[in-house]
Amino acid sequence: MPTLDINIIELPRVSDPRGNLTFAEEQQLVPFDIKRAYWVYDVPAGESRGGHAHKRLQQLVIAVNGSFTVTLDNGYERRSVLLNHPWQGLVIDVNTWRTLDDFSSGAVCLVLASEHYDEDDYIYDYDEFLKYIGCTR
Repeated sequence: MPTLDINIIELPRVSDPRGNLTFAEEQQLVPFDIKRAYWVYDVPAGESRGGHAHKRLQQLVIAVNGSFTVTLDNGYERRSVLLNHPWQGLVIDVNTWRTLDDFSSGAVCLVLASEHYDEDDYIYDYDEFLKYIGCTR
């Protein structure tokens, strides 16, 4: 049974009295080439994002403002992590089901992705996900 590791990357924090700065660089701080970036915001109270897995895409998820909870599931184990620091990013590997919940007011979720958008890379049905990864539980 595979273990589900939570991989939080600490990004550099440059303190400055004018305002702090954090950055991410592919293949140095981010463990993959960045081919796409997008952000999720204005999530209504009680709503959930994600609810899918990817076959090829890796992601680094960062709470650049506010907070939210990311739940990861590899078919055998489920773990949740609260993201609430803009200098930390959660690495989500391939073949991992993810949901994002409990968005605080004003939360902004930045996602750095290893691939361009490809609808065929998504698995939206949890039972199909379990079949795809060969999980027999």
